[in-house]
Amino acid sequence: GDWRDVLQELPQRIHEWMPRLASEGVVGADAIFACLGPALEIFSRYDRVEKASGEPVTLKEYLEYVWAAVSKEALSMIFSNADTTSFEEDARLTAMWLWTLSTGVRSTELESGEYEEEDEEDNPAPRTPHTALFTLEFDAARKIAQGLGVHLEQLTRLVEVKGSTARLLPVSERTQYLFGKEEAQTPSQTKGKKGKKKEPEQLNLFAVLGITETEEDTDWGEKNLPQLGNTTLDCIHQSMILFAAGRSEA
Repeated sequence: GDWRDVLQELPQRIHEWMPRLASEGVVGADAIFACLGPALEIFSRYDRVEKASGEPVTLKEYLEYVWAAVSKEALSMIFSNADTTSFEEDARLTAMWLWTLSTGVRSTELESGEYEEEDEEDNPAPRTPHTALFTLEFDAARKIAQGLGVHLEQLTRLVEVKGSTARLLPVSERTQYLFGKEEAQTPSQTKGKKGKKKEPEQLNLFAVLGITETEEDTDWGEKNLPQLGNTTLDCIHQSMILFAAGRSEA
């Protein structure tokens, strides 16, 4: 088979299957793996696929193109009628990462609250949604990133890689990078010993950024304002942190 013909048919096949799967409620990681079969059918109909130079194409190499086609089609579905080619790499990766996790145990845990422990005394280190969610196997994360033209090793400010897993950092854990200070703790509901939820406390941004009480009373001039993020996603995350701290005027 001709490699050019295979590459020409692959996006069309993915484009046919992804909307169909979505209409049946199959999205996220389930949709990615459901597309592998139709994509492999194109490649497997030939005994051998060759490039114009006569070099054979391996299945491993072909699968990289499959992941790329799936990632691009998924982005076009997430942002319907929008041009995603101008999206910066951190925005593309975040959108695709969250879409991939839109099904499965991790996303349902957040909805049901199963990540919360019933009694803090029984388990002094309860599992938080930060560690229970936003996690993918590193190999899957690498393939998704590669399909989007993103290199994970260059996005340590957004993705944490530990062993065989990769985790998309929550907004609160990006405070040090975004503002150059210690990590913030976002307002969250916590449970007491009797299982009663406490009211969420407002984030004290001044404590997070190491600003003294004297400095807190002064207006935020140009010198005191945090620098804008390098990307649109960074700016959005900065706004979210400032808003949570009651500094919507900053």
